[in-house]
This record gives sequence, C-alpha cells and structure tokens, in this order.
Amino acid sequence: MSKPLLLRLHRWITLVFALPLFAIIVTGLILSIEPLVQTSGIGGPAIEAGRVIELVKKYDPDGKARGLAIDAGSRHMTLQGTNLPAIDLATGEAAAAGSTLSNVFLWARFTHERLMGQAWLVTASTLAMVIILLLGLVMGLPRLRNTLSGWHKGTAWFTLPLILLSPLTGLFMAFGLTFQTSPAPAAAGRPLALPDAIRMIAGSHELSHVISIRIRGGSMMARLYDGGELRAYAVTSSEVTPLPRNWPRLIHEGNWSALIASPLNVVTSIALLTLLSTGLLIWARRTLRKRRPRAQGPADAAVVGAG
Repeated sequence: MSKPLLLRLHRWITLVFALPLFAIIVTGLILSIEPLVQTSGIGGPAIEAGRVIELVKKYDPDGKARGLAIDAGSRHMTLQGTNLPAIDLATGEAAAAGSTLSNVFLWARFTHERLMGQAWLVTASTLAMVIILLLGLVMGLPRLRNTLSGWHKGTAWFTLPLILLSPLTGLFMAFGLTFQTSPAPAAAGRPLALPDAIRMIAGSHELSHVISIRIRGGSMMARLYDGGELRAYAVTSSEVTPLPRNWPRLIHEGNWSALIASPLNVVTSIALLTLLSTGLLIWARRTLRKRRPRAQGPADAAVVGAG
C-alpha cells in the first residue's frame, strides 16, 4: 500500500471520529488526575467502622443498597442503588452540597465509558484511534522540524508507547480481557450484608483507604488503596482476600501506582490531544490552501477586465 493512500486513510479516519475522540481524550485527561485526588484524601483522620455501620443502618434500614462509596477527602459517604444524597460522616446528615470535583469525575467517567449513552461509540472510536496510530507508524520515521507537521510527528513518535498502550488497554477492558494469572474465587451463597462487609474490611484495612464496597458478580467486593495501588478484594464472612489483578484496567486508569501512573496518563492525554488538534489544523491549512486560488479567480479576472 502506497504512502499517499496510507496518509489519506489516516486523515479521513481522523476526520470521521474527530468529535468523539476529542470527548474521550478530554474526559480521559480529567480522569487521569482522579487517582492523585483520591490518594491525597486517604491520609486524613481515620474513619470509624462503627460510625459508618450506624449511618448505613440509619439510612438503609431495609438493606436495599447495593453498596457504598467513601470520599475520604470530603468525609462523605454515598449509598449506591438508592436515591439518597451523599451523607456527611461528621454530622450524620445529608451533605449540604455534593463535591464539585466528585461530580466532575462522575460526569467524566460516564462520558468516557458511554459517550452520549452509547458504549459502542466509545469502543468504535478507540479502535479508530489504534488504527490511526498504526497507520502513522507504518508511514515511517518522521523528519523532525519546527513546523506544525514536525511537532505532530515528533509528538507521536516520542510518546508512542504511551499513546498506543492507552487505547489498547481500553479495548481490552471493552472486550473483557483481564490477563489475570488466576481465576477469581467463585461466589458461595448469598453475598455478605453491607454492615458485615464493613466490619470485616475494617478489621484488616483502614476505611479511609476504601473507595467502594459493593456487590459484583454475586459477591461482595471492596476497592481500596494499598501501597498506592487500587486493589480489589473479595469480602466474605471469614476473610478479606485480594482478587487477581486486572492489568488492563490498572494500566488504563492509572491505578497501579497513583504517584507514577497518574502523571503518565496526564502526559498521554495531552499528547493525544496535541496529535488530534495538530492533525486537524494541518488538514484545515491544506484544504484552505487548495481552495484559495479558486476563490481569487473571479476577482483576478475582474481586475484584468478593468485594465
């Protein structure tokens, strides 16, 4: 396949998916800092298990909640699967207002995973991104120059491992590929009640490190920070067991090490945004350059006729 044809494919796939890619990249940039924000809040005062259990029983006496989320930074707790607002852990009352940053992260995650409510659009756009990057790779090494095209090509090649790994791991997540070395334990009987799960987790981990506790796949599962890594644990009446690592998700979300992976994801998002914007600018400049003589033709003819 000739280089001009590869370039044409590279350009048109970018144009077709420009808007969804822009939305995915910008929301990915926002989500890149979420691990840093979460880990910055876990070093505060301890959260007492008795207090959390008391509030769960108060606001969910019938046990209908599917789980809970804890925001250690704002000291708020949210019962999942209910219409209740966030609960202030200090006062025990409904929080006066939700955390603006938490709401931004929530919006960004929904948009990033279900653009316009359509998960297939995210998957298709991510696949398009991989194809665009591979086409650029096949076209060969760039000549680095201080031009728009030079910056476009230089950014792609110098950040290639990061910008290629990000959409690839996104596709692995979309297709359920986890690369886990051992299977997750099978669910045994009914999942543990939420207050009992809180009590079990508090026996071995600090609750301020917990991000969520919820039922998943018929089992109670907790996600919490352990040594800077966001680990998943199975919670039963007898033990709290770490689940096999889902490496595509850890890498894509930057949760394998908040202090290292989160800044890398920021760099990746900025690089992808730079590639998309410079690519569109290059196309726009070339298109306008081709059309300019046609636009000036009648005017030039008028000048000649007047002379």
